[in-house]
Amino acid sequence: MAMEMRLPVARKPLSENLARENKKHLVVPGDTITTDTGFMRGHGTYMGEEKLIASVAGSVERVNKLICVKALKTRYIGEVGDIVVGRITEVQQKRWKVETNSRLDSVLLLSSMNLPGGELRRRSAEDELAMRGFLQEGDLISAEVQAVFSDGAVSLHTRSLKYGKLGQGVLVQVSPSLVKRQKTHFHDLPCGASVILGNNGFIWIYPTPEHKEEDAGGFTANLEPVSLADREVISRLRNCIVSLVTQRMLLYDTSILYCYEASLSHQIKDILKPEIMEEIIMETRQRLLEQEG
Repeated sequence: MAMEMRLPVARKPLSENLARENKKHLVVPGDTITTDTGFMRGHGTYMGEEKLIASVAGSVERVNKLICVKALKTRYIGEVGDIVVGRITEVQQKRWKVETNSRLDSVLLLSSMNLPGGELRRRSAEDELAMRGFLQEGDLISAEVQAVFSDGAVSLHTRSLKYGKLGQGVLVQVSPSLVKRQKTHFHDLPCGASVILGNNGFIWIYPTPEHKEEDAGGFTANLEPVSLADREVISRLRNCIVSLVTQRMLLYDTSILYCYEASLSHQIKDILKPEIMEEIIMETRQRLLEQEG
């Protein structure tokens, strides 16, 4: 049986910029954030004895006079316009139930999706009978949040051709608080793979398609064998994302790409070794700070 032994290695000293970046105002429930009454109370806080107190564990964020606590680990709380990746859990009458990492199952209505071929017409009884042919239990989809109900449940839609059924790839589940909000969450990376960074913490990594399936209406999953080179790129990206999450770094296209480039000098299976992971993440942090100037 093969055994692997690693000797202790000396930690590299952090640069001043990195040390400064790591100093965040972290709180746990019950901690006093401020006694100044001029601040407004945001999410994750409450007032008690003229003090602003944290109700969740996380980092304090200030926007002008508004103070809120961003939880380090939380379920997804939907907002209209969010991009999500979800898994179909149940086919019901005129709707699908979708698991999106939130407290309640999300809903995708039959009327909130494109018909195959992008056809525009009223949904008929035949469409309702053919629902399992469109999407069935276990299928992964990308969608956009259309509405949020009073109980926190989310309604989805896939009316754009960029949304729909996902084909071959790798799903990585992370905390939603680590996914940075951006204008677009669909990224074609120069390394030959693409990622969908779901606001709900579900990240989909897949080989970049050579041509977009514009006429399929988002229902044809490409099941062609994936080449070894593409599988290696996807595996490396997956390990890079896991490394970033382990070190509590925000996930967006630039941080993932810098981490991928920093990992190229190591084998894919070695990326998750603690000392190599730390080296890769330190290099990534340094490049991100240099880019921000």
